[in-house]
Amino acid sequence: MRFAGFQQTFSRDLLASLVVFLVALPLCMGVAIASGMPPAKGLVTGIIGGLVVGFLAGSPLQVSGPAAGLAVLVFELVSQHGIAALGPVLILAGIIQVAAGFARLGAWFRVTSPAVVYGMLSGIGILIVLSQIHVMLDATPQAAGLANLLAYPQALTSALKQWSGEGSSGGCALLLGLITIAIMWTWDKKRPHSLRFLPGALLGVTAATLISLILGLEVNRVDVPSNLGDAIDFVGLSELALLANPALLMSAIALAFIASAETLLSAAAVDRMHQGPRSDFDRELFSQGIGNFLCGLVTALPMTGVIVRSSANVQAGAKTRLSAILHGVWLLAFVVALPFVLTAIPVASLAGVLVYTGFKLADPSVISSLKRYGRAPQLVYVVTAVTIVCTDLLTGVLVGFILSLIQLAVMASRLKINIVYDPEDESQAELRMTGVATFLKVPKLSRALDKIKPGTTLHVPLDNLRYIDHACMELLEDWERSHQADGCQLVIGHWALKRRLEGATHKT
Repeated sequence: MRFAGFQQTFSRDLLASLVVFLVALPLCMGVAIASGMPPAKGLVTGIIGGLVVGFLAGSPLQVSGPAAGLAVLVFELVSQHGIAALGPVLILAGIIQVAAGFARLGAWFRVTSPAVVYGMLSGIGILIVLSQIHVMLDATPQAAGLANLLAYPQALTSALKQWSGEGSSGGCALLLGLITIAIMWTWDKKRPHSLRFLPGALLGVTAATLISLILGLEVNRVDVPSNLGDAIDFVGLSELALLANPALLMSAIALAFIASAETLLSAAAVDRMHQGPRSDFDRELFSQGIGNFLCGLVTALPMTGVIVRSSANVQAGAKTRLSAILHGVWLLAFVVALPFVLTAIPVASLAGVLVYTGFKLADPSVISSLKRYGRAPQLVYVVTAVTIVCTDLLTGVLVGFILSLIQLAVMASRLKINIVYDPEDESQAELRMTGVATFLKVPKLSRALDKIKPGTTLHVPLDNLRYIDHACMELLEDWERSHQADGCQLVIGHWALKRRLEGATHKT
């Protein structure tokens, strides 16, 4: 019986691993290009994500690899400090993640405002679209989002000149990118149920590659070394010394946090897709740290748990972590045995995959879904996304967190104050406070106390208060001392008017 059960799960994991491999192959290279890195670096990360992290993972059905969500951060890092700085930063980020896993901080990494996370993903999606449209034109993207936007007219003009026999290969490249996007969109909308396991990205890239080869189009193609070892650059002491730069230390912390948040949010989403074992977030954080540490040693791309590959894994019927491990095996085997196939792929087609992915990340429907929680989350979402596009990823996330904390402070400091007099005995009154009474509400409480009539015994029940600080308590005690000459008294504790008096309320 055990063998039969293993045989059944193995066959499902085997099929799922092939599906995930077909999804991961174009995405690994596309994310690398979007990060300003050689495509082979993305493949190395995908292999480590499968063989190592797949074995150690705390989320059995989650697949790890290079993520579009980190492409912007890596692109900024490489543009400013060079590829040599990526390895040390990634090693430190991996160590931070391992330490966080040992400290059982996995759940805390998920304590992030959804509005900030969605805003971050939306901003990343917009930046990916802005940069990868340049790659679809066989042009070089700029380092910032707004710079990419401003450079469009010149890049598009140069691309269109190809049709008149001038300029670069951008015109043909643009068509290949658009074909890839069109096939992915059509496949997502119209694919037959029996072929749901086939990824649209693979179909789009395959079609664009065949068209380019049949027509003999002169476009930029993927540059992958015939020997995978040529894509590995081990970090030495001279590179580790770069961590003395405070900017790189901040980059490592930002990368560790964003990678961890994206991984654990993805793991939580994967848990909702199946009925199998739940994720161990601390173990998942530890395994991601090991993976990023290894990627740093060989100067590959950073990794996270990725929802696109993970959802494909679940939908293909995976039952255990074996599917994630095997997808790494297939990546390694393909790169070692058939590197010449990869070199036929047009770079513009992979850019089309990333443009399509970026549009899905920058989903505007999120704004309407946040509406049920009020306008504040919508504001946090928009400001986070816009700040990321106009400045950089870290600044945008920090601004989003600050806005979330301000929103939390405002909500936590809400205090409703009612003064209720007993109509049968005007010398008795109740000060009813609901919410949180902090020093921020001292002016409001003071105005309410100023309206108390002379000779009143004021009862202050604390039943409906979630918290009252010393500033408000001192204000109440000071009010009693300063109004004793007027015959006022203060009674703190439970006291309620008769039921028939509940409607007599004076709001301040």
